[in-house]
Amino acid sequence: MGLYSDIKEDFTNAYRNDPALNSKVDFLFNYPGVWAIAWYRIAHRLHKNNFKRLARMIMGLNHIFTHIDIHPAAVIGQRVFIDHGTGVVIGETAIVEDDVLIYQGVTLGGVSLNHGKRHPTVKRGAVIGAGAKILGNIVIGEYAKIGANSVVVKPVPDCSTAIGIPAHVIEKGRCTDPFMHNMLPDINKEMFEYLLKRVAILEHILVEDNKSVLEEDLELEDIYESFIRAMKN
Repeated sequence: MGLYSDIKEDFTNAYRNDPALNSKVDFLFNYPGVWAIAWYRIAHRLHKNNFKRLARMIMGLNHIFTHIDIHPAAVIGQRVFIDHGTGVVIGETAIVEDDVLIYQGVTLGGVSLNHGKRHPTVKRGAVIGAGAKILGNIVIGEYAKIGANSVVVKPVPDCSTAIGIPAHVIEKGRCTDPFMHNMLPDINKEMFEYLLKRVAILEHILVEDNKSVLEEDLELEDIYESFIRAMKN
């Protein structure tokens, strides 16, 4: 596809991904993610043709107007949609494949100052939740889903969901399910709840011998098993 066709498809793709988009006028003021991708397409073409300084200047101006920082050397595929977009950072050696959905505040960053591949690769169809940080030369698999504000420093398999700091894979084999943030388990809450109740039971045992302790322990085991299910890879 040519440059014009790529940009046209980016704009068309926004209609497919955002039900709030009602008119073409909205693009002018409310869709910095679409404009950032459009300017990236131009800058990336210039960067590949060794007009690197001009490419960096274009993306610098883009950063001022959209608050989205994309290095012109990054590789971004077709139909990538940056929703809202403020605060998104995509590093120099990052690779984002086709049909990826990125929400605001996402960072595809590096953890090394060495030259070479040091930023993530996000495979086709992945969804990156708001505020997520994906760091280092790791691979986010096809149709994987990253929970909001997660910090991902290890690879995520295809069709998996990862959440937390650092992120843990909590589900596998779910490629077509919609990404519902409100349905994700709070693994930190479950773990703290388990530890607090375990301490309370141990204190109870030390103070008195009570049959109700056994019932409390059984209840606690149910909480623990729920936590283990959430953490299973």
